[in-house]
Amino acid sequence: MDTTRTELASLGEFGLINHINSRFSLQNPESIKGIGDDAAVIAQDATHYTLLSTDMLVEGVHFDLSYTPLPHLGFKAVAVNVSDIAAMYGIPKQIVIGLAVSNRFSVEAIDAFYEGVKAACDTFKVDLIGGDTTSSRSGLVISISVVGVTEHDKVVYRNTAKPTDIVCVTGDLGAAYLGLQVLEREKQVYMQDPSMQPELTGREYILQRQLRPSARMDIIHELREMGIIPTAMIDVSDGVASDILHICKQSNVGVALFEDKIPIDATAYDTAIELKLDPIVCALNGGEDYELLFTIQQSDYEKIKNHADISLIGYIQEAAKGNELVTKSGNRIALQAQGWTHF
Repeated sequence: MDTTRTELASLGEFGLINHINSRFSLQNPESIKGIGDDAAVIAQDATHYTLLSTDMLVEGVHFDLSYTPLPHLGFKAVAVNVSDIAAMYGIPKQIVIGLAVSNRFSVEAIDAFYEGVKAACDTFKVDLIGGDTTSSRSGLVISISVVGVTEHDKVVYRNTAKPTDIVCVTGDLGAAYLGLQVLEREKQVYMQDPSMQPELTGREYILQRQLRPSARMDIIHELREMGIIPTAMIDVSDGVASDILHICKQSNVGVALFEDKIPIDATAYDTAIELKLDPIVCALNGGEDYELLFTIQQSDYEKIKNHADISLIGYIQEAAKGNELVTKSGNRIALQAQGWTHF
């Protein structure tokens, strides 16, 4: 009997995904894209694909109820799923929710959670059409599947970036991570002295980015109106450095990102300095921003160059040139993935 034990940490999340995926192949012609992108792609009709994605949030791993309001958690749980559909250039349509709860939760607590779910459904124009509820022996576990749709000629994958493409990102980066650092700091202060009040004044933006992020469907609608179809796209969940490297690996290309082009909110920057953290490291590796990271052809530059909420942060290059961060001083250093580690 083989007693070999391989630790999950030796593979990591994406190594485990690849390990599982290596044992399976698509058997049905309707299955267009399986494991390995933000959403699965399934043939719907002659012109449209169905998009399907699932995300799980586990208490104690993905959220801490000591500082996470249940309505915010409900909104976030939907938003992170909708973000996967956005990353495929799709439009979300329906969600189903699986919920495991212990008896420490009241009906009122569940109502508060679904208050946030309802707000997200209204914001993103999606329908809650079903799910499952069961008991949990410990904490709260949330699993949401989202169904979306996109046209055959508009679906965007991670593996289609090309050299000379421009790298773009929406919004700003690192604020969610820094919001988490502030919440964790204040939690520790409270645990040591419950009479202490949290110091959160002026932190509203970074706290909102952590506790109640929003999917960037607004950008998808704007890109469609401008006639821009990204050449590759992913949502920023693990950190922009990790996520651009996913695109590069799957597209067999390299990248050069410019340090001085990375968008950082002023509050996030000041908070990083206060916490003795490097703002650019936080922006590159923080994760949970749920912004859209995408590449476009050079021919679309004029359409997008003046967009107030899209930053042009680098370019795709040949794989042989590697993955680089160009510092403010002009030095080129290896771009490292230091984002969220799941195991």
